[in-house]
Amino acid sequence: MKLFSKALEQGDRLMALQAGLVHGRIGRRAFIQMAVAAGATLGSAQAWAQTLGDAAITQRYNARALAGSYDYIVIGSGSGGAVVAGRLAAESDARVLVLEAGGTDQLDAVLNPLMWGTNIRSERDWNYSAEPSDAVNGRSLILPMGKVVGGGSSINVMIWARGHKNDFDFWADETGDENWNYANVLEIYKRIEDWQGPADAARRGSGGRLFVQEVQNPNPIAPAFLQACESVGIPAYADMNGEMMEGEGGAALANVRIKDGMRRNIPSDYLWETLARPNITLLTGALVHRLTMDGTRVTGVTFEKDGEVHSVMADSRVILSAGAINSPKILMQSGVGPAEHLREHGVEVRHDLPGVGQNFQDHILAAGCVWEYVTPLPPQNSAAEATFFWKSDSALDTPDLQPFQIEVPYASEVHGSTYDIPAGTWTIAPGIVRPVSRGEVRLTGADVGDAVAIDGAFLREEADLVALESCIELCREIGNSAALSEFVKREVMPGPISGAELREFARNAAGTYFHQSCTCKMGRDEMSVVDGRLAVHGIEGLSIADASVMPRVATGNTMASTVVIGERMADILLA
Repeated sequence: MKLFSKALEQGDRLMALQAGLVHGRIGRRAFIQMAVAAGATLGSAQAWAQTLGDAAITQRYNARALAGSYDYIVIGSGSGGAVVAGRLAAESDARVLVLEAGGTDQLDAVLNPLMWGTNIRSERDWNYSAEPSDAVNGRSLILPMGKVVGGGSSINVMIWARGHKNDFDFWADETGDENWNYANVLEIYKRIEDWQGPADAARRGSGGRLFVQEVQNPNPIAPAFLQACESVGIPAYADMNGEMMEGEGGAALANVRIKDGMRRNIPSDYLWETLARPNITLLTGALVHRLTMDGTRVTGVTFEKDGEVHSVMADSRVILSAGAINSPKILMQSGVGPAEHLREHGVEVRHDLPGVGQNFQDHILAAGCVWEYVTPLPPQNSAAEATFFWKSDSALDTPDLQPFQIEVPYASEVHGSTYDIPAGTWTIAPGIVRPVSRGEVRLTGADVGDAVAIDGAFLREEADLVALESCIELCREIGNSAALSEFVKREVMPGPISGAELREFARNAAGTYFHQSCTCKMGRDEMSVVDGRLAVHGIEGLSIADASVMPRVATGNTMASTVVIGERMADILLA
């Protein structure tokens, strides 16, 4: 425990030094000396000084010399936007402007894996919530989304979950574009990954830009959880993103984006080094008001920074990567969306596109099934180290359940006050990753400051509630199995419940995985917003590259599949 604490303290000092270098508070020479004193190798300290120092100087200059036009404007620096912007700038001479409403990612809360929870409902979160719903007993579920460089990849858990084979084959069928099928997406993953786990030449890549590894030195409860899953018929695998996600599912330790004890958000591998180039400008604190348009062609963006409104032209294209809530909001407030709804809120209709804001999806994560430790153990990595994918109904073609074993107590606001939950507890959080329910994002006004109304539709469809009930029962069976008995003093909640009591527990436990998606889906039907090449239907000069374009949410944590969307966008533009 002392060694673990010491490592965290060392990591915190290095994070603070890096932030100081980026913001110009520490010079390069002083940074190298202090970083080595804090435990970094001389080589690492020199590399950080070069990369972050050059980037800081270039970006300060570019921000002060804002141009009137750029070749590309990328709205958002999250898991899609960072990929697109970084590759455009690094692989071409195109002038790229990246507009990020939030601030820097060089913060302990972002870089320290165990501090990820402090980002939720902070200034690094847009602080969205769904409207109260009878399906979750009148509760308003929170919908965190990153308002910081890196977006969700900076504030959420660092799980790298590719998605199931059938997800991508479905996307290909919806769009009529075989570039989205599993075989082709697999080649993207192999190209970009630097996988540190068991070799699998057919499925995993090495030497790519994205460092991915299994959780290191896990809490002993994590491998025991895999044994418990096997005891109820769920096979354990060495890799959660290999063969396991081509078939019926299974259990595995998590793949994570953690290196040397620090979070690797997506900008760390696509933007940080690129920001030293003169052809990219990253503006933080830049709130987009709307797209500027000439007829049905997008010509640029109007945004606000430091109280001043700017209008900048895009000579080639605007790429909207603001996420599944803000992307449809920006579209609708720019006049692109369901015509009747826009007129209702005084927005001039530029193009009637009825699917904008529709088809909202998110994974359900229930809080949770909780046990008291015999002897409390400290959480490791991101405190969520083991998971499984399984089917609530054998007739399904793809696993629809994804619980996570969480090494701390996890209860909803209802159950937290209902049950006596001591500090030394751990959780299995039931999860649904193939929801049937569909919600929507709507405007409440035409101004950038007007809120959006989010109907999450959580558990509205009976099939989702039945699946969650099934998952709770399965999680209880696993948690009470012999394989986990050495970690169990007692079951804290929910206990042996069934019928109406189980249903009530499920409604009060339901939360989300923070995987908002699908509100600008790609496809060919009348409710589609973009085509297979991610261009907005009926609009010139505009593409979308974020989780909103998924026609159906990917099976598992959505960061990795959103990176693939960014990669496809970059491939299309660079071609």
